Amino acid sequence: MQFLTGIPVPLKRELSAEQLGKSTAFFPLVGLVLGGILAGLNWVFNLFLPAQVVNILLMVALVALTGAMHLDGFADTVDGMAGHKPVEKRWEVMHDSRTGAFGVVGIALLLITQYVTLNSIPVNLMTAALLFMPVVSRWAMVYAIFFFKYARPQGLGTAYKNATQWPQIITATVLTLAIAGGLYPLLHWTGFIVFGGVLIVATILGFYFRYKFAGQTGDTYGATNEVAEVMALLFIIILATVPAVTG
Repeated sequence: MQFLTGIPVPLKRELSAEQLGKSTAFFPLVGLVLGGILAGLNWVFNLFLPAQVVNILLMVALVALTGAMHLDGFADTVDGMAGHKPVEKRWEVMHDSRTGAFGVVGIALLLITQYVTLNSIPVNLMTAALLFMPVVSRWAMVYAIFFFKYARPQGLGTAYKNATQWPQIITATVLTLAIAGGLYPLLHWTGFIVFGGVLIVATILGFYFRYKFAGQTGDTYGATNEVAEVMALLFIIILATVPAVTG
């Protein structure tokens, strides 16, 4: 909660880098908390606001709850991807606190896509989509941390990379699949299929980032989360047209 959100978490002591790193096992649970807040806000807002307004407020709420950390990583990643530069130069661009034109355009397109997909989610699947979207996207970060090498010798994601071992990825995966199972009455098989789709997307991104940046960085973890959120919504929309999947 401390790392992935801006929600105040009272701690009695400072955590070591290893302890912070091992917390990746519970990233999906943090996603479930975020999803629960979004689902609750969606219910309340829909009592007196049009759906289109509700969806933009949900996006604002998610950005506020996460402190825009993942969006910032996405913007830095898009900036680093632009042009023909050596890997070290791409790292420098990503490390720059200023957001370039490519990053701004990337965020604009991402948020537009997220808004349109939220508006396109069937009403009967909206609650489940809001609950599962942040769960599977946080799992995607754990997957990227574990299975793909870290590019730089040091950085924000180093502690998480070093401490994320088989127990962490297995726990995160079991939790995500358990949540998909818990949402079966609402999502049916859609949750499990979305999980598989996000796995494929995260794998493609992992290899692409290895090509562009020689591995993952803290910024690419955030970018993976943002892309996984949007793709999860897109998969739900696609699967909603298949009665055998959605029931």
